[in-house]
Amino acid sequence: MYPYTHFADTSSDDKPGSIPVLPAGSSAIVYCEGQFGEQDGKTANGLVRHSEKYDILSVLDSRHAGADAGTFLDDIANGIPILASLPEAIAHAGHVPDYLICGVAPADGLLSPAQRVVLLDGIARGMHIINGLHEFLNDDVEFVAAALVAGVTITDVRRPRDKKDLHLFSGRIFDVTCPRIAVLGTDGAIGKRTTATLLVQALQDHGIRAVMVGTGQTTIIQGGRYGVALDALVPQFCSGEVEHQVVRAFEGEDPDIIIVEGQGALSHPAYLTSAHILRGSRPAGVIVQHAPGRRVLGDFPMMPMPDVASEIALIEAFADTRVIGVTVNHEHLTDAQVSAAIDEIELDHGVPATDPLTRPLSRLVDMVLQAFPELEKALPAQRV
Repeated sequence: MYPYTHFADTSSDDKPGSIPVLPAGSSAIVYCEGQFGEQDGKTANGLVRHSEKYDILSVLDSRHAGADAGTFLDDIANGIPILASLPEAIAHAGHVPDYLICGVAPADGLLSPAQRVVLLDGIARGMHIINGLHEFLNDDVEFVAAALVAGVTITDVRRPRDKKDLHLFSGRIFDVTCPRIAVLGTDGAIGKRTTATLLVQALQDHGIRAVMVGTGQTTIIQGGRYGVALDALVPQFCSGEVEHQVVRAFEGEDPDIIIVEGQGALSHPAYLTSAHILRGSRPAGVIVQHAPGRRVLGDFPMMPMPDVASEIALIEAFADTRVIGVTVNHEHLTDAQVSAAIDEIELDHGVPATDPLTRPLSRLVDMVLQAFPELEKALPAQRV
């Protein structure tokens, strides 16, 4: 079997055969040496919390070997062990798993020499590679040769489709009649995807037909049906591709509401994709994810964190939308400090606030229903 590049967008207007079928099987090991639980380990963190496509058997990070991944992240055991090495993880599985997923997500999107060794080892052992980095392994002679010899595939999740198959903004977003909410933030790797995922699940559990549109590689790897790795595109196509995915989700699911994952921050000096998300999805509401415990931007310590007020003002000045709530990332905070931060945000900004990972998810649902009460009215009588 020849290695191939798997494209994220599976829309019906793609040319036949442009998206190969992934190999059978779903068992996976996630490689995240030195980064699990950190900002640059966000892909691994996300897969441990939620994966529709892969059965995550273990995470590789020798720093925390022996711990339960769920307990380490969220104080809730999930049975996924953190192990020290690929041979140990294979022995733990009792067989060679189908996939080795690169779970690190550094700002430059490139592999280090040590990371290359582990991924090549996985190929040699017969594992398919899922790569979410900006560095496309299908363009790397060493990886291509190794995959050919081993008969496995390499999936470069971030590789965009050919430019002739990309979409400019068309105005079709105005045909989407259900509300859209974009989950934006004050920094990168701050929890926007996690909040969006939990919000969709909570709304669905409440009887509201919610669907998520992803805009990053992790959501695609997790198995999201609608999405595009936005930061890998030529900027001219970014808002059009967001619009295209939202329209696909609307036409394919007939949802009550669409939740759009954010990227970076509108104020961020390096990650500007929030602007395209706002332009392309035209959200009626925005939820802002903020980490009160951060003092500087995650990958840019020379830059101070913006405060919630400035980000809200920037978003509402940039787009015809309104911020309907704030979600708190509890890193570096005690539970009492989280409560204090929530109270302060609600008092200062007049919008509901919560921490999706430590507070009841019903608060997220209430945040949405307060902004869009028509969703509650549309519920079947027995669910109201």
